[in-house]
Amino acid sequence: MSETRLVDLVDACDFRGLFIDELGWNNPDQPDRRIDVDQQTYTLTQVADHKGLRIWYCAELPTRKTQRTLDELIGRDSHERLVIFADDDRQEWRWPRRAQTGGANAKLLAHQHTVGESDPHLIRQLEAIAIDFDVDLSLVELLSRMRQAFDVVAETASVEAARLMGTLYNELDKSRVPPHDATLLLARLLFLLFGDDTGMWEARLFQRYVAEYTTDDTLHTDLDGLFRTLNTLEAKRTLPPGSPYEPFRYVNGGLYADPLSIPSLSAEFRAGLLSAGDFDWGVISPAVFGSMFQTVKDKNARRQGGEHYTTEANILKTIRPLFLDEYQERLDAGWDDKAQLTKLHNDLGRLRFLDPACGCGNFLIVAYRELRSLELELLKRRRDLDILNGVHTGGVDRSQMSLDVTGDIKVTLDHFYGIEIEEWPARIAETAMLLVDHLANQRMEQDFGLAPDRLPIAIAPTIHHGNALHTDWANLVPSGDHVIVMGNPPFNGARTLTPGGRADMEHVWGPALNGNFDFVTAWYRKALDYFGNEAGRWAFVSTNSICQGEPAADLWQAILNEGWRCRFAHRSFQWDSEAVGKAAVHVSILGFDRAKTSPKPALWTYEVGGGGEGVRNDVTRINPYLVDGPNVLVRRRPRPLRADLPPISNGSMANDGGHLFVAAAELDKTRADPAAAKYLRRFVGADELIHDLERWCLWMTNLDPLDVAASAPLRERLAAVRKLRTASRRVGTKKAAHVPHLFGERRQPDVPYLAIPRHVSEHRRYFTVAHLSPEIICGDANFLVPDPDGFVLGILSSSMFIAWMRAIGGRLESRLRFSNTFTYNTFPFPSLTARQKTQIVAAASGIISAREAHPGASLATLYETGSMPNDLAKAHKALDQVVDNIFEVNGADEAGCATRT
Repeated sequence: MSETRLVDLVDACDFRGLFIDELGWNNPDQPDRRIDVDQQTYTLTQVADHKGLRIWYCAELPTRKTQRTLDELIGRDSHERLVIFADDDRQEWRWPRRAQTGGANAKLLAHQHTVGESDPHLIRQLEAIAIDFDVDLSLVELLSRMRQAFDVVAETASVEAARLMGTLYNELDKSRVPPHDATLLLARLLFLLFGDDTGMWEARLFQRYVAEYTTDDTLHTDLDGLFRTLNTLEAKRTLPPGSPYEPFRYVNGGLYADPLSIPSLSAEFRAGLLSAGDFDWGVISPAVFGSMFQTVKDKNARRQGGEHYTTEANILKTIRPLFLDEYQERLDAGWDDKAQLTKLHNDLGRLRFLDPACGCGNFLIVAYRELRSLELELLKRRRDLDILNGVHTGGVDRSQMSLDVTGDIKVTLDHFYGIEIEEWPARIAETAMLLVDHLANQRMEQDFGLAPDRLPIAIAPTIHHGNALHTDWANLVPSGDHVIVMGNPPFNGARTLTPGGRADMEHVWGPALNGNFDFVTAWYRKALDYFGNEAGRWAFVSTNSICQGEPAADLWQAILNEGWRCRFAHRSFQWDSEAVGKAAVHVSILGFDRAKTSPKPALWTYEVGGGGEGVRNDVTRINPYLVDGPNVLVRRRPRPLRADLPPISNGSMANDGGHLFVAAAELDKTRADPAAAKYLRRFVGADELIHDLERWCLWMTNLDPLDVAASAPLRERLAAVRKLRTASRRVGTKKAAHVPHLFGERRQPDVPYLAIPRHVSEHRRYFTVAHLSPEIICGDANFLVPDPDGFVLGILSSSMFIAWMRAIGGRLESRLRFSNTFTYNTFPFPSLTARQKTQIVAAASGIISAREAHPGASLATLYETGSMPNDLAKAHKALDQVVDNIFEVNGADEAGCATRT
């Protein structure tokens, strides 16, 4: 199947050859249809079929209104269909327009193809619905492929659109146009370019104006004149006859009202604007275009073509379980009940949406688009029920009517609110919402023949430019059970906050601030304060630390105390971005309401490491650690919960600037220095422990001053340590300058001990710890504990313990984090009998013996996922059986253990 072959078949109107021979569809199952519309007869021929999705072809190209009528009539018994109208020069493809493709632009759903011209949009769509001969593709899967293909087309177009805007911004940057004016100018131009291609006025009106009535020297004044015209009522304009401004409509809505100073613009800017006019702006996706448009201000992002945005799939992970699924289910349940549909429609009209970290408005845009699509399905169904019940009578065929339902729209832009701290994305959010509203209205016109005329703009969203953490949200929209708060606040961690961010946190949390709270928790606190005793619901994309580690208890205590339950959650997964060189960010999505039992909570789990699509689980409850369990809050403890477990301490920290460590290139020279050689010790951090790497340090707790006098290298190293510590602002470090030969913090035992890495891969089936002799220095990337009999090794090596770590412990990205005071001291280990302790020690001995049977193999090699040696796996299974019996768990796997915590 080649692209050229597909184009040739399309242009030749050989649709049977196209769909059956090339795309693998089945033969038609319906005879030709002859349909009379407006006293003219049209013949529609079915050319192919796949599981009830029928392809119909009409060898004429009637008006769009007649096409819609024919489409409706053929749809009486071909509910899922693609109808192609064609003459010798042009074709109109009317793709399925049900909820499965609810997000697609009307211009893609009613696609126009010109014979003889390349059409990558159409070809991509055809390639998406090709069916391999040995694949049994369901109808739902086929419709899903269509939607994905539409999304790809729209997103690809959005990337190109952002590139074009980046070119324009680059020229404004060269001309030193102030950021505020550049923001406003590009927002206005975007609206005009979009209007050219989406029927707001005569096609390509703005492009022709730029080409025919402006010059390189006068463009800035010409645009200023146009903007003034767009902001003036037609009745109040004083234009000379034949003015090029006359065809432009009054826009209003504030978009062209604010003062704007436009300096002289470069010839390159005008050339870029003309190039932008050649682009088809009617197929962009405002859902992703906003974020990409934001990047045009950044030179690096411009060089990368603007390819950086939050995926729509992740937005839908938030809004579907928060509200969209519920209203779709109500639509399905009330499909044949007009009273239920009316009640649902009224409820949709009551809803108000607030994104208090809206950026370019992606969450608001997708929510608005999906709700308008759902409302359209509802209005179409109510129309059908009216016809079935005889409401529309008088011999008028249902499909020949253009029912004016524009006054019935209850999902409107003024129900959507956002707060954004930066002006640029706030402006883009406002504009993008206007664009998606127009696209939704075009969809309505496809199905009803009429759509609201939004010019002049009278209904608009409220996007507040300001700091959400210092804004009273209730001043934008009063709280209540009809309000839905959602969004994706900043991902700043507690240790990466700017001074301003820390001040914001203190302002919101006050004395209850936990120093380990990530920035996103401020939006949680604001949501709690905003709703007060009201119901409503809210959800945020959040750094995964909010349900891991020490901060989780303090955050969730506030949430639970105020009567909220977790309505749904996505456990930690890797957040997608289209950025080149993107950082690995792991997030969770949490939604809350004050309902008691309905809907049943939904919990999505992901592959280890946060990959995959996620698996939905309907659960009884979702606790603070995102498992189906009671609301137990875990807080750090100074000592282990059980006296059977000895206390664990940190390893030793050098705080030396590297001067007490011996690099591999210096090792032979140090060994040859008699004074220095006596202090040379093997050093083990976490990497060295897990991967069996060599690293060396100078450990001089028993330093002889004569050795320093005899060794110039020693004197140089100590002098460098002293200088480094003296320059520190930390009091303890300054004091340590008096003993430059010693590690800054020393906790090395003089007996054999167990080394415990601070972080371990999330892919490990077991936590990897190992015994070391006291001559090996344990660094502070590890913890340590004397473990003469192997008892602690047995506890930490059990599946039960790593399940506890996974359930409540902190993470570094997705890697598991061990903490002596948090994961270890809180481990709910039952009281032991002497016999049970002996069994653990014996099982731990079996693990040590199994490891020793593989000399030279590192812990990383031994515990490699999927390739653990059989004897070691058998030893761990024996240990798990002992520990599980102590916990009275039979045959528990890691998931079971995690659930039971």
